[in-house]
Amino acid sequence: MRHRKNYRKLNRSSSQRRALLRAEAIALFKHDQIRTTLPKAKEVSRFADRLVTLAKRGDLAARRRVLADINDPDLVGHMFDDVARRFADREGGYTRVIRAGIQRGDGTQMAIVELTE
Repeated sequence: MRHRKNYRKLNRSSSQRRALLRAEAIALFKHDQIRTTLPKAKEVSRFADRLVTLAKRGDLAARRRVLADINDPDLVGHMFDDVARRFADREGGYTRVIRAGIQRGDGTQMAIVELTE
C-alpha cells in the first residue's frame, strides 16, 4: 500500500534527491521555464511552489528558509521582489507542468515546467 508516501524517490538517495530539486528549482527561477522528465517535473513543481509561498510571506525567517535551499542571494532577492509580487493575488498553483513528448534516447516522457503568469 502507498498510504502516506507523499513524494517520488527518483531512484536517488535523499541527499542526491535534495540536490537535484534545488538545482532544478534554481534553473526554473532563473529562466522561468525548464525541460525535464515528467516525474522530476512534478516533484520540482511541488518544491518550487513551497519556495514561492515562503517568498510571498516576505519576512526574515522565510528569507532564511529559502536561502537554506537556494544558495544564491541575488536569486533569492529576485524571488522575494519580483516573483512574490507577480503571484501576490494568487493562492497557489504557481507552476505549470506541460507534457512535452518522448525523449529520443530512452523513450522517457518529457515535460516543461514553467512559472504561471
